[in-house]
Parts: sequence; C-alpha cells; structure tokens
Amino acid sequence: MHETDVIVIGGGTGGYSTALRAAHLGLDVVLAERDLVGGTCLHRGCVPSKAMLHAAELVDGIAEARERWGVKATLDSVDWSALTATRDDIVSRNHRGVERHLAQAEVRVVRGSVSLTDPRTVRVDSGGEAGARWRARRGIVLATGSRPRPLPGLEPAGVHVVTSDDALFAPGLPASVLVLGGGAIGVEYASLHRSMGADVTLVEAADRLLPLEDADVSRHLARGLKKRGIDVRTGARLEDARPYEGGVRARVRTPRGEVQELDVERLLVAVGRVPVTDGLGLAAAGLATDARGYVTPADWGRLETAVPGIHVVGDLLPPPSLGLAHASFAEGLVVAETLAGLTPRPVDYTAVPRVTYSSPQTASVGLTEAEAVARGHAVAVNSMPLTGTAKGMVHGQGGTVKVVAEQGGGRILGVHLVGPHVSEMIAESQLVVGWDAEAADVAQHVHPHPTLSEAVGEVMLSLAGRGLHQV
Repeated sequence: MHETDVIVIGGGTGGYSTALRAAHLGLDVVLAERDLVGGTCLHRGCVPSKAMLHAAELVDGIAEARERWGVKATLDSVDWSALTATRDDIVSRNHRGVERHLAQAEVRVVRGSVSLTDPRTVRVDSGGEAGARWRARRGIVLATGSRPRPLPGLEPAGVHVVTSDDALFAPGLPASVLVLGGGAIGVEYASLHRSMGADVTLVEAADRLLPLEDADVSRHLARGLKKRGIDVRTGARLEDARPYEGGVRARVRTPRGEVQELDVERLLVAVGRVPVTDGLGLAAAGLATDARGYVTPADWGRLETAVPGIHVVGDLLPPPSLGLAHASFAEGLVVAETLAGLTPRPVDYTAVPRVTYSSPQTASVGLTEAEAVARGHAVAVNSMPLTGTAKGMVHGQGGTVKVVAEQGGGRILGVHLVGPHVSEMIAESQLVVGWDAEAADVAQHVHPHPTLSEAVGEVMLSLAGRGLHQV
C-alpha cells in the first residue's frame, strides 16, 4: 500500500489539469493513466482535428486565390503522408510538453487500468497482473473521459465505417463521405472532407445543425456549408447501412418519410460521446452512474460526489458541464484548489465559449435567444452581417454577429458568431457575458478598424443607442 495526497484517475485535459494545479499548490499527486497523458483531446480529437482543419483552410485558400483574387494558383494534389506527418508532429510535441509539465511539477504518473476498492483506495493493474494499491489522504478525482457513442448493429471497421476517434487515422482521402451527426464534431468533419475534395452528405436527426446553439447560428452555418457543396440533410435518420468491399450502402429516411439510398466510400459516425466508467469500480466506493452513464456531483460548486472526497471532472459530468476541453481545464482548477483547502469560484458554464471549427466557423457564449426567453427575460436582439464591415467584405465569406441582451439597456445574455476566424473573436464576448456587462459598457471601448471584431462593436453601439454605421 502506497499513500499520497491526491489520486487522479485519467490523464486527459481534466485529469492532468487537476494534477498540475494540485501539485503547484504543494500536494503530493499520483496521476493514473492506462494510455497516453493528454487523452482524447490531444491524441484523437481537438489537436489533430484542428491541425487537419488548418490544412483544409489552406486548400480552400488556393481556390479563393484563383477564383476571387486573380492569383493563378492550382492544387496539384494533397500529399496525405506529409500532411499526417505534420499533424502527428504537432501532437507529439504537445504530448512531450504535457509530460514535461507533469515531471516538473513532480506529479507521479503510474500506468495501468485503475479501479476503486473503497472511497479512498485504488488498485492499478498493469500488464495483466494485479499492481500497486494507492490510498489518497485528501481525495480521488475521476477523470476517465468519454468515447464515441456507438450505433447498435453498426460496428466501426477501420476503413469504410469510422468514428470521430479514428476518422483522422483511416487510410487515405475518401472520394465520398456520409457524416452521421450534425453536432460540432460532425460538422467539423464534414467541412474537412469537403475541403479535401470529397462529396459530403451530412445527416442530422434534429431539425437543424448544432441543435443546442442559437437557431440563427444553425441557419447561417447550414447556408455556408450548402454554399460549399455539402449536402445537408436535417430531420433525417439513418435506417441502416451495409458495408461492402468498396464502401458503404446506406439508407436515409427524409423528413417526409421517403427512404433514399446512398453509396459512399466512408461512413463517419459522430452522434455524440458517452462517459467511460467500465471497470472503474464505482460501486466499491459507494457511487453509481445516472441512466445516461454520467457521475453526477452532489455539490456542483466543488464538483464533489455524494461520497466525500471523491470529485469528478470532464466528460464524466452531465450537463450543465459542456464536454469541452477548456471546460475540463476550469473544472480541474476548481477541484485541485478545493482539495488544497481553498474556496474557488464554481465554474460558470454559461460563460464558457462554444466553438465549431468548420468553414464557416461558429462561436457562442451565454444564452441563446430561445433560452433567454424561456428563463423569463424580456430580450432585445440585434444582429449584423460580417459583410457590413470592410474586413468582412475582404474575407467575402459571409457570416453574422448576433447579440441577445436584456431590454432597456440591461445585461448582455449571449453573443453568437458565424463566419471566418470567429473562434479567435469570442474571447471578448466571454468577458462581456462573464462580467454581466451591458451594451453601454462595451460601446465605450473602441474596436480596431478594419477588423471583423468591429461588427461586435457596432452591434453593441446600436443596443446602447449610439449606432454609427448601423442605426
């Protein structure tokens, strides 16, 4: 039996951020991970997918240069091996960086499968043999993450049927793709494959893409994707899919009840993710999951479960947690500081930005218009197209800014952006929403010209009764 202050189970974004912060606060920390530190985000999700989306943006730029700006450039081909080598180098360097941070903080990383044996003890099994037992003096943190949600009867096959975890690592570029799922992950993969030249069909069962975002965001996003040649089908469902030697034959039911048959080279399943708790031994510690597999905190401020001393971060948490890497970082800080005896502010999930890195991008923070109305707010809404600014005209990709505020000059409740580079614009609005600012507070600050961010400033000026270009 070994002892330590804190045991963190899982080395993804939520787990390693908890470990680092706890160690920086002087606690003795053990981080148990059965795979690679960094988790899904670093190795199979956020980082490699955004690297690929950057490459896709460069490909799109060649077409724009030729068709819009008179730059007589052509795309000969995409060297898939070179592209993936650059992606893997970025992932590798980030992985080494995380390992270096953990080593410098003197976090002890132990490898193997972990199970709880009681509310303060875990067993780490490695190489098929029962391993060491560790006891935590302060507490245990559950951070085992999530995996792609499976579809019954449709198993990933590596080449023709893939999930979001392995889509980036399937061999070569397919000529045609059916993406199942119109959430952020599905939309990003649909955008990526279209940029790389594939014929893309995007199927979403809900009546719009990004169904948790503002309805106007969904509308502008769908318009942008369709303009790029993506076949967007909302309110549609996959009836069945049959892999064969050259691809997949799928049947999709339309909102009108018609069944259409599609032959594609690859089917990419992106219908959400489910928490990973297999073999974790929750019952031995007096814990259980809810009906959806989540571990629900008894105290959301401390992210502590009903068993004192056991905390949870990341994708194991149900809503209002967002299942986003940056939300996991914030959760890790809260839990580490709680275990160190501090009293941190709880995570304000309303003020956590949500970004989809497709082309066009979307970025939002705060309440949608529908959410604000449902919560009883009398709202004032103002929107402006990005092409209403000079920089928006330069980009020529459309897009919009929408702000939801309380009537009468009250608080900004939500900011919603669609268009180029809006992922880099949302940080300002995060502060606006997080600090309960009013439009007049923002309007007194000057936005640089010419920039896309001017559109945010113009919308705020108008809401504050000081409209300049927008009256």
